[in-house]
Amino acid sequence: MRYTQSTLKKLEEFFGELDYAVRYEKGNFQSGYCIVEQRRIAVINKFFDTEGRINCLLDILGNLTFDPAQLSEEARAFYQKIQKNIPAAQTPADEHPTETHG
Repeated sequence: MRYTQSTLKKLEEFFGELDYAVRYEKGNFQSGYCIVEQRRIAVINKFFDTEGRINCLLDILGNLTFDPAQLSEEARAFYQKIQKNIPAAQTPADEHPTETHG
């Protein structure tokens, strides 16, 4: 997979199909991102370059549960293409926060 602006845009569109909003903001993210589950928002450190943003989105994608059959044909094809780059799901003991308060 190539770490280009085009790939980043496709990942953002893919998250849109999953009803997740992707936002880039500054904050104290230990892992570079956080997920607000109830509002379906993925917040990524805005200071990351394109490769860092893509890696965060792939990491988040590895932790989401969804049915690929409910995606558009184009999104399913993209998912199959990037699937080998998605890390395995994290365990709750990992440092990635799944919810923010405040």
